[in-house]
This record gives sequence, C-alpha cells and structure tokens, in this order.
Amino acid sequence: MRELLGAFFIILAIPFFLSGTIGLLRLPDIYTRLHALTKADNVGLGFIVFGLAIQATSWLEVVKLFLIWFLVLMASATSCHLIADAALRRNIKPWTKE
Repeated sequence: MRELLGAFFIILAIPFFLSGTIGLLRLPDIYTRLHALTKADNVGLGFIVFGLAIQATSWLEVVKLFLIWFLVLMASATSCHLIADAALRRNIKPWTKE
C-alpha cells in the first residue's frame, strides 16, 4: 500500500512540472516565466519528495529527502531573485497588455 501511495504522489507531480515547462515556453516576459517555473517546479518536487518519503525505509532517508527539498527551495528562490534583479538592471520592462 505504501508503494502505491508513494507512486500516486510521484505521478501527481507530473502536471506541475508540465505546467512549469509550458509556462516557461508560453508566457510573455522573463518575470512571469520565472514565477511559473519556480512555483510549479517547487510544488512538483514537493510531491516527489513526499512520495519518496512514504516509500522510504528509514527516517534518515526521509530527513535527507526533505533537506534536499529545502535546499532546492532556497536555491530556486535565490536564483529567481538574482535573474529578476539582473533583468531589472538591464531595463527589461515587465510585459503589459497594450
């Protein structure tokens, strides 16, 4: 039963990764692309970590998985901020409906 529940959460992550990729390809400017990609990928990774944690055989594995997720969340937020800041410094304006 644990394997099925874990697989369910891992499969549940697929639409989030897919929507992040579609957002990266289809949204109009760098700021909305960054938002779509970081949010969707972080939620998708959360579902994968949760699914793997359910299937884990020891608490040490669970701690490692959540530590990895936390570090990816921090790196994702930091890199997103740095990219957006660099875009603002180069005077790349946010998209507006004209």
